[in-house]
Amino acid sequence: MRRLAPLALLAALLAGGCDVGASHKNHGRLTPHTLEAVRSRGYVRCGASKEAPGFSGPDESGRWRGLDVDTCRAIAVAALGDREKVRFVPLTGQQRITALQTGEIDVLPRTTTWTLRRDAAGINFTIPTYYDYTAFMVRRKVGVRDLAGLRGASACVQSGSMTEVILADVSRKYRLALRPVIFDNVQSTRQAFLSGRCDALITDASALAALRATLPGRADDYVILPADSNVAPLTPAVRHGDDQWFDIVKFSIEAMIDGEQLGIGRDTADRLRASADPNVRRFLGVEPGNGRALGISDDFAYQIVRQIGNYGEVYDDNLGSRSRLNIPRGLNRLQRDGGLMLPIGFY
Repeated sequence: MRRLAPLALLAALLAGGCDVGASHKNHGRLTPHTLEAVRSRGYVRCGASKEAPGFSGPDESGRWRGLDVDTCRAIAVAALGDREKVRFVPLTGQQRITALQTGEIDVLPRTTTWTLRRDAAGINFTIPTYYDYTAFMVRRKVGVRDLAGLRGASACVQSGSMTEVILADVSRKYRLALRPVIFDNVQSTRQAFLSGRCDALITDASALAALRATLPGRADDYVILPADSNVAPLTPAVRHGDDQWFDIVKFSIEAMIDGEQLGIGRDTADRLRASADPNVRRFLGVEPGNGRALGISDDFAYQIVRQIGNYGEVYDDNLGSRSRLNIPRGLNRLQRDGGLMLPIGFY
């Protein structure tokens, strides 16, 4: 473990592949036409985490599952017509952006918060797939009820994440004198907290909820406290320099969101191809034009919803009522239902 001063911390976080000039130079010789490269290769390469329950990771049989995984499979459906034509590249928090910049992966759906400096560092963020916030987990028996109760506490935190910056900011803003205890991977960070090496654990609230779900009989021993009021949009990203691929990834995600808005799911997609509703007909590709505009099949949205599901179905499978995490939709409801998930017109 190690400690960094706040300014050194920010510099270290941004150093992992944030040479803007170098990134732009790379675009010309890497994959200016990602779709062509994907078609030639026969599969999409997606950056992933092996330790993010509900978002990405292999199950007991080795099959990758999670919201980020299904997002990647949706992109594979759009590009290649088949949800199985995808390879997952395990990446740490420090490796993920560099892997995208250097062409090791085609898209980064791995839980990554959209921020200004990341956006300016040679990558484009697409459409948020999950709205989260940063939080602390503490032991209930300690009796901490708010941030003031953490004054002088030690906090386990993973390196290479924006959580390091938020921890330093919260400590400075509220004069909490928090003491970061830093580890280079998720598992070590969690184990250190659970073994009592830190007073608190700080990371995304969804990750803390997932951790509690893996502690049967002990979940009530821990309390989750918001670290600040900022919303963290977890957003898949692509490299600068390929607008077609940027658009394909955006509308692969939007196909899931719009599918829920239109009431089109895995069990209704086939039946609704006979609908007289022009919005439904355009979405499903019965009336052509949308796919052609992106350079892919006109029925790509139909195939995504049929093979993967709409956003509500995918959420419930991985994070919601059909998962062991059972995280309420909250901010991740559709805009019409009071959330932040905004459908964009398919016309």
